[in-house]
Amino acid sequence: MHFAVMAAQAIEFLTIRPEGVYLDATAGLGGHTAEIARRLSTGKVIANDRDGQSLEMARTNTAAWADRICYHQGAFSRIYEALAACGVQQVNGLLADLGVSRYQLTDPARGFSFMAEGPLDMRMDRSMGIPAADLVNQYAEKAIADLIYQLGEERRARKIARAIVRARPIRSTLHLAGVVERAVPRTNRLHPATRTFMALRRFVNDEQGELERLLAIGPELLSSTGRMVVVSFMSLEDRQVKERFRSLALEGRAVILTRRPVVPDEEEIALNPASRSAKLRALQMQ
Repeated sequence: MHFAVMAAQAIEFLTIRPEGVYLDATAGLGGHTAEIARRLSTGKVIANDRDGQSLEMARTNTAAWADRICYHQGAFSRIYEALAACGVQQVNGLLADLGVSRYQLTDPARGFSFMAEGPLDMRMDRSMGIPAADLVNQYAEKAIADLIYQLGEERRARKIARAIVRARPIRSTLHLAGVVERAVPRTNRLHPATRTFMALRRFVNDEQGELERLLAIGPELLSSTGRMVVVSFMSLEDRQVKERFRSLALEGRAVILTRRPVVPDEEEIALNPASRSAKLRALQMQ
């Protein structure tokens, strides 16, 4: 079952108007898109995602409201193209859920998971960029250690990078997971390869850079009093969002609606454990 994380809170902060225009910058499987679309009459929602497979599934899942939805495939850095393709210049609200969808994590062929055998790919858009296999098999040990430490906040990055280089060629997701687990045995409930896989995925997809671009472009797309809502799952991402929102507020361009990040309640966490690390921040342009 697909759960749209913190959907009720996100919709509340967006204050959907029936005639409004909204951008779901990370449509995923369409959960948030559907919540927005069903509240529209003459309005429109742009469902954007860089993952073409996810977007096709979103198209199916939101078919009941297709007349109010414009679908577009592209990264955050191509958001302007999404609006142009849908005949829109500004939006009344922008939503970005930065989490990886359960579909991506559970499909072995995508290479995101250390729990199933699959190719080391990890690309959201498989028509662009380099797969994770090229990274772990060709990059220098120091470069691998740096990205695991910086993007995965993994303190044991040097030991892991050394083990990866010594085990080359790394053949698959399970091979890599095993190499990491032998290098840094489990010390808690978190699988030893969790942070390494997360770091590789973030690097392969330039997630940090793409988020920076969204935070720069997003406010420019919003109409007066338009709202931007971002749901993040990592402290690094939440910090990026917090600092950008604070900067916009200090410039007098926006009002922050969430003094502290909003987090999911116990009921949502029980239904969808993957939501437990979610943090929602919202602002309104002036």
